[in-house]
Amino acid sequence: MSGRFDDRATQPTRGPGDILKWKLGKKEPRRGDHETVDAIRPGLREGGAAALTSGDPVAVWIGHATWALRLGGRLIITDPIWSKSISGAVPRLVAPGVPLAEMPTADLVLVTHDHRDHMDLPTLGKLSRDATYIVPTGNAPRIAKLGHTKVIELDWWQSHTHGSLEITLVPARHWSMRMPWNKNDTLWGGYVIKSPEGIAYHSGDTAFGDHFAEIGARVGAIDWAMLPIGGYSPRWFMEPQHVDPSEAARGFEALGAKNFLAMHWGTFRLTDEAIGEPPERLRTYWAQRGLDPARLWILDTGEARRLR
Repeated sequence: MSGRFDDRATQPTRGPGDILKWKLGKKEPRRGDHETVDAIRPGLREGGAAALTSGDPVAVWIGHATWALRLGGRLIITDPIWSKSISGAVPRLVAPGVPLAEMPTADLVLVTHDHRDHMDLPTLGKLSRDATYIVPTGNAPRIAKLGHTKVIELDWWQSHTHGSLEITLVPARHWSMRMPWNKNDTLWGGYVIKSPEGIAYHSGDTAFGDHFAEIGARVGAIDWAMLPIGGYSPRWFMEPQHVDPSEAARGFEALGAKNFLAMHWGTFRLTDEAIGEPPERLRTYWAQRGLDPARLWILDTGEARRLR
C-alpha cells in the first residue's frame, strides 16, 4: 500500500520480513564489556521545574526526545512522553526529568512524527488545552481527537510565528507509521526555533543525509542542536532511519551548529546497543575530531542548562 509521503521516505524502507530477520536472526557480536556498559543509565537530577519557572532561557532534558525549552518567554515541549512505557510494551528505564505534575503550563508543543515514542497520545491528552500544537502535515486529526483545538500542520520549510518565536518544520530522513496500513500517510521532520535568545534545532528521528548541510545553509548559525545518539544497532536495519553517534556528530558539523545537545538514548531500550554506549562513542568521536568539549552537552535527565 502506497503512502502519501512515500517519495520523501528514507530508502530502503524496512518491512515485516526485515523485523523478523532482526529479532530472530543472528545478532551482531557484542563488545567484551557489554554488560557493564549496558548497566549505565543517564543520571537523574532535581531542579528542572524550578529552572523552567525562573523565566530564564533554559533547556531541560526530560528524557528520550522530550525537551522543555524556555525561549522568547514561552515554554516549548518537544515530542512529549511522560508514560511509564511505550504503548505498554517498552518500559521506561529512567523517570522523567521533571514529573508531569510539576511542569509549568506549556505554550507550544512540537511533535516531530507519529511513531509512538515521539507521539505519545496518553501524554498528549494530559497537556494543556490552551497550548498550540505544531505537527507535520497529516498529523492534526490525531491531536484534535484528544480535545486540543489549537493545532497547526506544517510542511517542510513552512513556518508558524508565535509571539517572538518562529517555528519552522525542516526535513529529516525518516518515515511514519502508527499501524501497518498507514505507513508514510503523515509527514515527519525536525524543527528550527528562532528566538530572541538564539536559534534551536530539534532533529526528530533521522538518518544521516545532506539535509543537515541544507538546514545549516538556509537557517544560518544554529546555537543549540538537539540530536539523537541512540537507537542505531544493528546498522543494517537502522542506518536508513537513525544516525549512530558518529553520524550525529557529522550532522552537527554539517549544520555548523555551536552546541550539541544529546538526546534519544538511555530512556527506553529500543535497539541492540548497550544502553550506555551512545555517549561513550560520541565522546570518543568528539575527541578524535578535536572538537571543543564545552560544546558537547550530554545532560543528565532533569538537568537544566541555560541558553545564552
